[in-house]
Amino acid sequence: MGNTIVTSILSMAGLGFFFASLLAFVNQKLAVKEDPKIGKIEEALPGINCGACGYTSCHLYAEALAKGEANPAECKAGGDSVSGLLSGILGVAVEKRTKQIALVHCGADGSVRKKKAVYFGINTCAAANNVSGGENLCGYSCFGYGDCMRVCPFGAIEMKDALPRIDKEKCTACGKCVLACPRDIITVEKIAAKNFIFVTCNNPERGPDTRKACSVGCIACGLCQKFTGGVFHVENNLALVKYDNMARISNTEEVRGKCPTKCIARL
Repeated sequence: MGNTIVTSILSMAGLGFFFASLLAFVNQKLAVKEDPKIGKIEEALPGINCGACGYTSCHLYAEALAKGEANPAECKAGGDSVSGLLSGILGVAVEKRTKQIALVHCGADGSVRKKKAVYFGINTCAAANNVSGGENLCGYSCFGYGDCMRVCPFGAIEMKDALPRIDKEKCTACGKCVLACPRDIITVEKIAAKNFIFVTCNNPERGPDTRKACSVGCIACGLCQKFTGGVFHVENNLALVKYDNMARISNTEEVRGKCPTKCIARL
């Protein structure tokens, strides 16, 4: 009986060793050798897998770069320094990128934000938005619970008076805050001018209705359009901006001063 047990154990161990060796052999023979350049590229990348380059991970971006299928300038988190390193590894020239930054299109902080109800629940913007659209009277305003701040991997967002403030030096335009905001009040735009101004409102309702809901909302008066030669333009009861033409505006402070609700901010 004892010999039978020992024989069975040895047989199983032998079979296990045989199949393990076979699998190792097959794996070695069928393994696809990775381009060594991919490892060098990955070392140069930040490694935070933010997805701002259009790929879900730094490794996938590195693979695409090695194949010549991606642009070395697309690593927004790394900026020009990383683009320079990638350029050296790949042996290609990289054009300098236009600075991009996240903009918050709401200027109603906690001191002016009007309420239609009192919200009791999880302190996140996503949760508040799911409860009858939230407690704010304006259905297009910031909730102020900081979902955007929490997802920012670079610490570029700070909540002040229940409103997100973007640090333009830290922001890499990765877009995570854009996806996190249930109100869609954050966009990523190119900073094509030194004196950059934008509209801190996203409410497309008629002027009188906007005024009832918020004292600092856009009322579509059209003054900004008049004083910027059409760079600012009113569409669907809201002032929008042609950011690529921002350099044409030389009187940015005058434009801001003419806005009756002061909803035009300087970067």
